[in-house]
Amino acid sequence: MSAVRQLGLPMTQADPGIDVDTVEIWEVAPRDGLQAESVTLDADTKVELIERLAQAGARIIEAGSFVRADRVPQMADSAEVLTRAAALEVRTPVLVPNLRGYELARAAGADDIAVFLSVTESFSQQNLGAARATMETVAGEVVARAIADGVRVRGYLSMVFGDPWEGAVATDEVVRLASVMRSWGVEQLSLGDTIGVATPGQVRGIVRALVDSGIPVGEIALHMHDTYGMAVANVHAGLEEGVRVFDAAAGGVGGCPFARSATGNLATDDLVWMLEGLGIRTGIDLDALTETSIWLTRALGKAPTSRVATALSR
Repeated sequence: MSAVRQLGLPMTQADPGIDVDTVEIWEVAPRDGLQAESVTLDADTKVELIERLAQAGARIIEAGSFVRADRVPQMADSAEVLTRAAALEVRTPVLVPNLRGYELARAAGADDIAVFLSVTESFSQQNLGAARATMETVAGEVVARAIADGVRVRGYLSMVFGDPWEGAVATDEVVRLASVMRSWGVEQLSLGDTIGVATPGQVRGIVRALVDSGIPVGEIALHMHDTYGMAVANVHAGLEEGVRVFDAAAGGVGGCPFARSATGNLATDDLVWMLEGLGIRTGIDLDALTETSIWLTRALGKAPTSRVATALSR
């Protein structure tokens, strides 16, 4: 019997305010999770991580990032990882910052990419090394090229809910950038709480503002960090607003290498536990996932930040 079922807890109790029975999880541990860790895992371990996550039921697993190795050395072997993961029957999107990164990703077999922009000028300079206006142009070129090539494109927005240098972020600017990305043709917009300061009220406000601007809620995803322990509460607020796609990382690994106040991502383990408790299907085997989370965090020489993985490993 599984560790979850042995607990004897009532695992399903639908929330009458949430009309949904299934959601989509973007597993980001191999990319967003590992890019901020001090320990750099080798390609064999990364491929095994993707295989384990696929066996646990993850259907979308971000495999890597085609960025400069001197800035993010943890992602230097993304081409090898992506090529080796191609045999798995899962989506393996990769992050690309510019046309050079796009070309390298395509050469490695990528047919599913993501581009990213910062809502704030300070983080654009810190993370991307260029002004927001410059990066808008660059990202737009990548999206146009990808669409022409028949490649799927997701758009990430960073610093949507707060910025460590600039403080509060203007909702109008989030709406503007989201609308720009959508006009390029990205199929999904992931809203990043990069430093984990969001609250449920903010999540509701941002999602409503985007929907009011004409962006369908079905094109919106949430990417929460758990700095203040609010990530699952923010997901619940997103569910109430109609969001059905959520990013998370096994074991809660990661953060952001260019925003030092950021701690780990929302743990996929904690997300699945909450969703199952609401009667919402994810397709993920929680026991297999927590085993993978514990394996991964041991490989990184740290304890999982996931409450669920910690509790079930005792």
